[in-house]
Amino acid sequence: MITAARAAAVRRDAGLYGYERALERIGLAPVAGADEAGRGACAGPLVVAAAVLATSRRAEVPDLADSKLLTPLVREQVYDAVVTRAVAWSVVIVPPDEVDRRGLHVTNVEAMRRALARLELTPGYVLTDGFPIAGLGVPGLAMWKGDRVAACIAAASVIAKVTRDRIMVELHEKWPGYDFASHKGYVTPEHQQALHRHGPSPIHRRSYVNVARAMGENGHVVLEETG
Repeated sequence: MITAARAAAVRRDAGLYGYERALERIGLAPVAGADEAGRGACAGPLVVAAAVLATSRRAEVPDLADSKLLTPLVREQVYDAVVTRAVAWSVVIVPPDEVDRRGLHVTNVEAMRRALARLELTPGYVLTDGFPIAGLGVPGLAMWKGDRVAACIAAASVIAKVTRDRIMVELHEKWPGYDFASHKGYVTPEHQQALHRHGPSPIHRRSYVNVARAMGENGHVVLEETG
């Protein structure tokens, strides 16, 4: 048994919706989940999403899982199902200069608060992936690998990931020299080579060591769109 809150207990075989159903049984519904995409990227925005799902069997989202475990095609299909079936959902997009100015963790926590505040209903309980979010005014639980064990967090992870991937594909059209459409701003050998060759673009995070190093070596930043 895994204790969720108060007297609620979740069986290990309860499935992805086990936490929400256990919390609902003791009067802590609706249960919201929050997760982010782009935390480890050195370019592009940080995207945070929140979601509340219906807990009935009939309303379950087919193929819902941690966004990182889904193929791009399936992830898009799950995204469409999530935004259609969710009781409520929201998304917050944080530009890279704000991540640089305030710091990644502070920005991440504040964006989760904003995403939860934007929901069309007030959660009775909040589940977050990885670390706790204080100051919500409702109880909550931070879950290790929460996007693999709680449906609402998995749904938030899919919303955040698909939203961010779409943004990075659009940004690829402005700065094709970095191939953002392929690596989505994460550090890969190809991305690192482009970064050293061209210098940072306006959407690179200057506070990241590899970006700062490339800027120092290259001596400039890209100010204009390339094509």
